[in-house]
Amino acid sequence: MRIEILVFDGVDEMDVMGPYAVWTRAANRTDTELALVGLDGSTEVTGMNGLQFRATEALGTPDALFVPGGGWMNRAEKGSWAEAQRGVMTARIAELAPALQWIGSVCTGSMLLAAAGLVKGRPATTNRNAWAELAEYGADVRTNRVVDDGSLVTAGGITAGIDLALHVVEREYGAEPADGIAASMEYTRDRDVYLATSSG
Repeated sequence: MRIEILVFDGVDEMDVMGPYAVWTRAANRTDTELALVGLDGSTEVTGMNGLQFRATEALGTPDALFVPGGGWMNRAEKGSWAEAQRGVMTARIAELAPALQWIGSVCTGSMLLAAAGLVKGRPATTNRNAWAELAEYGADVRTNRVVDDGSLVTAGGITAGIDLALHVVEREYGAEPADGIAASMEYTRDRDVYLATSSG
């Protein structure tokens, strides 16, 4: 499974680095393939807290796409809010979504999925400070740390992305590799997961 993490200026660094740490470890235990990608190609990214890192590839046609957040709540000039206003990223996300095995987000990355028209009528979550806005997009907002609606998997604020990434590993490959990765990171999993598919 190839997972691409879509990054952009103003992204919350932990939204990216937590899941990245999980899925790079998964690549050593499973057939997971991972890439940090920019919308238009390889690019230098400056996160909302000033961390600079590089997306080495352009957004392609992955099996799964993961969208982080950052910069939504304060309407920052760079970040998820700015990308939603620009509209190019959300249009590309909407175009790709039907062909993906799943699309995921953490924190206000969910708002980019919402702006792309992907959450209406579906259970989802985001940063607790954006729950009301997510509801305005028609989402069935859940307050769980991770919300799994099959092809749409969303997580709450910041560190919840780690639990989403571990949940995806467990969903795709079983509990043993997921628990092993958590142990290698000395991370205690939070299993507050809403499973829409088993909830009727």
